[in-house]
Amino acid sequence: MVRSPLNEPMTRNQCPIMIRTRLIKELLSFLFLPFVLSVPVSNGESARNILMISVDDMRDWTNFLGGYTGEVHTPHMDSLAARGINFTNAHCPSPVCNPSRTSVMTGLMPSTTGIYDNSQWLRPNYPDKMTLPKYFKQKGYYVVGAGKSFHHTAGNNPPDQWHDYFRFPWADFPWTRSNKLAYPWTEWQPPPPGYPFSKVEYLRGRQEMDWGVLPRKESEYDDVLVADYAIDFLESHSGEAFFLSVGTFHPHLPWYIPKRYRDLYEEPEIHLPETPENDLVDIPAIPQRWAERHRDEMEAVKDAGEWEEAVRFYLASISFADAQVGRVLEALAKSPHADNTIIILWSDHGWHLGEKDHWHKSTLWEEATRVPFIIATPEMETAGETSSAPVNIVSIFPTLIGLIEIESDIDFDGPDLGPLLANPNAPWPHASLIDFGYGNTAVRDKRWRYIRYSDGSEELYDHQSDPNEWKNLATNPSYQSVKDELAKHLPSHYANYVPGKDRFVFDPDKWTFTDKDTGRVVHGKQ
Repeated sequence: MVRSPLNEPMTRNQCPIMIRTRLIKELLSFLFLPFVLSVPVSNGESARNILMISVDDMRDWTNFLGGYTGEVHTPHMDSLAARGINFTNAHCPSPVCNPSRTSVMTGLMPSTTGIYDNSQWLRPNYPDKMTLPKYFKQKGYYVVGAGKSFHHTAGNNPPDQWHDYFRFPWADFPWTRSNKLAYPWTEWQPPPPGYPFSKVEYLRGRQEMDWGVLPRKESEYDDVLVADYAIDFLESHSGEAFFLSVGTFHPHLPWYIPKRYRDLYEEPEIHLPETPENDLVDIPAIPQRWAERHRDEMEAVKDAGEWEEAVRFYLASISFADAQVGRVLEALAKSPHADNTIIILWSDHGWHLGEKDHWHKSTLWEEATRVPFIIATPEMETAGETSSAPVNIVSIFPTLIGLIEIESDIDFDGPDLGPLLANPNAPWPHASLIDFGYGNTAVRDKRWRYIRYSDGSEELYDHQSDPNEWKNLATNPSYQSVKDELAKHLPSHYANYVPGKDRFVFDPDKWTFTDKDTGRVVHGKQ
């Protein structure tokens, strides 16, 4: 494959922004300096740094996973996969942002925490719960982040977990950020001329449901600014041990991108998902209802003749996210930290683009749960190999603790992936679990996907013969023993839903949560 200039990381001169002034750089250096004096050690040696990169709503449509029939321009993530372990059967803890990211940050499944959707906060429900940034901060790491690490709405990312954090400015589409509980720091602005950019009039006013090229410079896009922050940190930090979390918002809706990324997909044929007629006739009532959500939007897109263009912009958004990943990785490679940094890349869940007659996430099928997941460590002997073991990104927390060799007594739901990093084909007795709401869980092993819903109904798919999950085998008595074996992995208990946001008064300035029933105040500031 011949790379276009687009696939090379942008240089600093190509992306001038105001946070890159000499004054800010000197300030960053000054702020980071004191923490050089308190550097954690492991086995008598300087501890390794950690760079954790997350992308949003990215399914398995990358070259290194091959989920898309055609070519996807993801050269930087492909390059990372070539020098790390590419987990080809990796899944999310939940097919929706907040519970999935909460699971990554705590190492606990939704069925353990009771955080099942985007309407719940971790901090006021679990004030003392250990999280990834909190843990490394307590261990003496300098802990910084930018973009989307926890869920992106206000209240999900208390500042006391970080030494510094650059949150999204939401300058790309402020007309979708009118909810002051979710976006108290964002000033609403009306949409610019040309909205909706998708040309699908039915989608007007439907929050994030749009795509197109924004009338703004590439250097001003939110995800570019997030990558800029990470680059500035990597260039200015002089300490030995840091935990840096960088999260892009792409390819989350709206799929707004600079034009040159759409141009990557102008000539190649766009491969639309296969959607067999009557694909849903053999599935239970609960997933039938889930699949129906947002179907009106999907039908409007199809009726407007814009399905192909929607898929094109999703692919372009993936490439835009990949470009930001490349810029951060290039900055790391040029920094003094290059040979002493663990890199982890993951997506919080996948996405449907018409499969199962569904548009969006929020199902327990393969399209919504399979995600990119790469771990690269310094001097990795298994670099470039793949592992088809069923794993889950809930294992990130315990795996990092194992890699830095710090003792911990935290009980995690996910197993340490260390054995697979040493030998990608090592025996692996675990299955990957995906929770979606109370009592609904998918079990994924190397061959099968088994789903049990809260009403006892089931689905079973054989990925050897049916990788698209078109034939539900759950009602066939011949597969009862398969179901029984997979069911052993199901949660033994489901935590009740913890109180939602309406239970608390959140003060975004003081970063306090006040329980309306008890009056208890939980703080989230330094």
